[in-house]
Amino acid sequence: MMPWVGTKNPARQAADGPHAEGTGTLRGGVRTPAPAPFLRLTGDAFELGRQHGAARAAALRAFLDDGVARLDHLLDAPVSMASLMPTITAFQAELEAGVPELAEEIRGLAEGAGISHPEALLLQLRREILGYRSTHRPKGDCTTYARVAGHDAGTVLAQTVDLNGNLDDQTAVLSLRRTGSEREVLMLSFGGLLGYLGMNSDGLAVGINLVLGGRWQPGIPPYLAVRHVLDNAGSVAEGLEVLRGLKMASSRSLMLCDRRGAAYAEFLDGRMQVAEGRRLLHTNHFLNREFIPFDELNVFAKNSSLRRLEACDVRLNALPENATPRDHLGLLSTPPIFVADNGDIRRERTVAVAVMRPGHGDLHLLGPRTSAAPQVFTAGREGA
Repeated sequence: MMPWVGTKNPARQAADGPHAEGTGTLRGGVRTPAPAPFLRLTGDAFELGRQHGAARAAALRAFLDDGVARLDHLLDAPVSMASLMPTITAFQAELEAGVPELAEEIRGLAEGAGISHPEALLLQLRREILGYRSTHRPKGDCTTYARVAGHDAGTVLAQTVDLNGNLDDQTAVLSLRRTGSEREVLMLSFGGLLGYLGMNSDGLAVGINLVLGGRWQPGIPPYLAVRHVLDNAGSVAEGLEVLRGLKMASSRSLMLCDRRGAAYAEFLDGRMQVAEGRRLLHTNHFLNREFIPFDELNVFAKNSSLRRLEACDVRLNALPENATPRDHLGLLSTPPIFVADNGDIRRERTVAVAVMRPGHGDLHLLGPRTSAAPQVFTAGREGA
């Protein structure tokens, strides 16, 4: 197994492990530059969730108590667990049918964190519950690209992570090794999510962009779809096949990259359209011609998405194949690609910047304070 390299902060390195905790939380969250906690999780599906929940119990309880996982800060009208139960129940049935191992992991998360099973489900469903038809429409600011080079060091999948809700204090990095599998999954997580973006020890990396359109309904949340792909696929081709078998709950674009190629898959109303290549970029508007007429991104967000796509294209052209991870982090860490905090909890802003190298199996992670040193994590297989 290749070594893990944690944050360069020795004090944080000493806290690594299944019981590493993040920083405290104030109402509406805190904007903290502290390194992301790193959790090593091993066992069957339930045990992976239990360890995750136990390690993040205090943070998750505080998050849930803060306006129902901060949904009350983001929605136009307050919600309660009681009012959300029909939605949660409908999604639970879809998860148990479509991704049963992740459904079991959610049960473990609840036990480990000392929260109810519906609350653990809610943590996975927040983005679908927020939707996009409220008065405050999300802008969706993530910028993602994949570039496959002639050598492993130059092949990257990189993206900004732009979220509302002040989720800096809910960031964690997970190493997951499920009993019976040689595959290790390295996952960036927020607020108890089992998936967001990440890579596995086979050399497959997956990123994600918000796109808006169609009907959002009970199904597999795209964040969990990312995790399901990394659990079950070792290449871009295998990952696309896994995605074709899922009932996606909402519109999204997923970017996949391995040592040999890259692809993005756009999802809209149960349909999936794929583009493949060795150099791909995506922001927050649909790129597939069949989907473009159904794009619901508002005009201001669309203009931002176009500006970021153009800026990313120009900057990536200027980076040589032997560019370092720090070069790629730098590409994504300045405007208009990097979106600074303006104090509005409802506005998406850059909470993390991630660079993944599938051939090396490493993830380089920056938080919102771009002057800080990046954290570096590496995944490998037994015997690699």
